[in-house]
Amino acid sequence: MRRIHVGNALSAFGLGFTVPYLYVYVAQVRGLGGMTAGLVLAVFAVAALIVLPFAGRAIVRRGPRPVLLVALVLAAVGALSLGLAGSAGAVLLSAAGLGAGQAVMQPALATMIVECSTAETRSRAFAMQFFLQNLGLGVGGLIGGHLVDTTSASSFTLLFGIEAAMFLVLAGVMATVRMPHSPAIGDAPSQSAKGAWKQLLGNRAMVQLSVLGFVMFFACYGQFESGLSAYGVEAAGISTSALGTALAANTAMIVVAQFAVLKFVERRRRSRVIAGVGLIWALAWVTAGYAGLGHGSQEMATAAFVSTYALFGLGEAMLSPTVAPLVADLAPEGMAGQYNSAFALVKQLALAVGPAVGGPLGASLPGPYVVMFLVFSLGISVLAVRLGRQLTAVQDQPWRAKGSLVVARGAAEPVGVDV
Repeated sequence: MRRIHVGNALSAFGLGFTVPYLYVYVAQVRGLGGMTAGLVLAVFAVAALIVLPFAGRAIVRRGPRPVLLVALVLAAVGALSLGLAGSAGAVLLSAAGLGAGQAVMQPALATMIVECSTAETRSRAFAMQFFLQNLGLGVGGLIGGHLVDTTSASSFTLLFGIEAAMFLVLAGVMATVRMPHSPAIGDAPSQSAKGAWKQLLGNRAMVQLSVLGFVMFFACYGQFESGLSAYGVEAAGISTSALGTALAANTAMIVVAQFAVLKFVERRRRSRVIAGVGLIWALAWVTAGYAGLGHGSQEMATAAFVSTYALFGLGEAMLSPTVAPLVADLAPEGMAGQYNSAFALVKQLALAVGPAVGGPLGASLPGPYVVMFLVFSLGISVLAVRLGRQLTAVQDQPWRAKGSLVVARGAAEPVGVDV
């Protein structure tokens, strides 16, 4: 588990070098224009949507580590090629490779964490993963900002080279990991991909969690760098430096609060924790409304906008030890890879739709924009409470597993009935 966490932090560190500067690199440094830069961002999402339906099946059949190693090599080649590409075609092809590799990494790493943890330690393991991801992204972005030079393409080649090296270092670390034996369900090797998806869609709790996940990612993560930033600049008059401060406040909140929050959520019902996040994010949208639609000073508007991102970070810190372990506990034995990939697919869909809807709305209709996402946040609370009725007592309250003789995975019984 320690090796998995170290490798995960290194890959996030590499991503932090390039993610904030990708648009500038393609549009300005390579001189390919804003349309090509927009297409590159779209290619990341499309590549993920193409490979994720197959990634889960591959993880179930081959195990998470071999799939992860292939994804890391593909991502490293894509990152290095992107740093050297000079034409639109080469940039788009490189972005497709990098996007596909990154997309498969997420469910593969999640499945490795599931197989190296128990029901009692899983929440803490995913909290540590999320903490290290944000720390790595923040540190990488900070260092990358000092290395980058928009007048020199070679400085960006260096950044993408560092990112590729981090992927290969992670591959080297993962190659030394000895995974515990995790037997698959009896019919997994012979079951068709269609049958596996049919089985997943027959799990009512997983379907409800997927719907809930789409709303969460659409209303929060899908707005960070599109709708919410456009709203802040256009409606609240936020400067680019203040926008950077808001993003830093989000990361800082996660890094500072993650383990304090963990102690709180570990003994709470997962469905109630998610419902609480919906209320916190509703407060965040109310604060954002004050920043852009209130009549306070510019200083007050900026402070409110920064607080909005910090409140989102608090909600994210509560979700990290809650949602991913719940996905794992809903999966039948041996099917964690399939379920992790399905949930990652839902996330990618939300991240693709969120900016497309939020960006234009946040810039042109600030009032309806805030109201719409305030309603979505309250909807998270409603959906979470409904989900709680589909979970077993142990799935919703994992600490009860210590007092249970058997913990059933993948089944759903009314809460209050010990399994």
